[in-house]
Amino acid sequence: MLKFVILLSAVACALGGTVPEGLLPQLDGRIVGGSATTISSFPWQVSLQRSGSHSCGGSVYSSTVIVTAAHCLQSVSASVLQIRAGSTYWSSGGSVFAVSSFKNHEGYNANTMVNDIAIIKINGALTFSSTIKSISLASSNPANGAAASVSGWGTQSYGSSSIPSQLQFVNVNIVGRSECASNTYGYGSEIRSSMICAAASGKDACQGDSGGPLVSGGVLVGVVSWGYGCAYANYPGVYASVADLRSWVTSNA
Repeated sequence: MLKFVILLSAVACALGGTVPEGLLPQLDGRIVGGSATTISSFPWQVSLQRSGSHSCGGSVYSSTVIVTAAHCLQSVSASVLQIRAGSTYWSSGGSVFAVSSFKNHEGYNANTMVNDIAIIKINGALTFSSTIKSISLASSNPANGAAASVSGWGTQSYGSSSIPSQLQFVNVNIVGRSECASNTYGYGSEIRSSMICAAASGKDACQGDSGGPLVSGGVLVGVVSWGYGCAYANYPGVYASVADLRSWVTSNA
């Protein structure tokens, strides 16, 4: 039961603090313990929006394809979705594209959060620039302790109902899968083979950051997925492991 209450940290928090229909309470929210930044520092970051309100994050894979989390796309139709790319602010600037279609990983399980990855195809094509760039997918998981960063427009504290207008980021460190599932932390067997973790004291992804990028070594290593609360000491943020799910993305994109 605890998981379903606190999962509110990874899933996206819509404007006004409401969780979009069909989304589990997850790491929704803003970056916790981070700093404001600009899109030129994270040009692969996009805002996934439902009916014009920020819902989740995403990463530019190609000029027509966005990578995000499967839990961000439950009980929703493409017709109410749009992507804003190339802007520091989720609500203005950059370029806005309608979503033509999306596909969730067939093995996604909302109870265990395994295979929490999806691709979105936009109506049109992104024009790459200093503020819109694709990011390569990791082919292997970073080592335990490796430096990483996560960005998004999620809430800045667990349970908050407001999201920042300006993009935020935070630096964290990779917590390897075996370490994340060890007695050092509280997740145990809930950490599965399609997941990777990251943490830093007082720093984490949160509601509204779901689907957004965890980057290490210049490549996309994770997709914000779930967690108990935001920045809780014994519970790192949990991400879909891009290295383990890479083949699904490349074959479906």
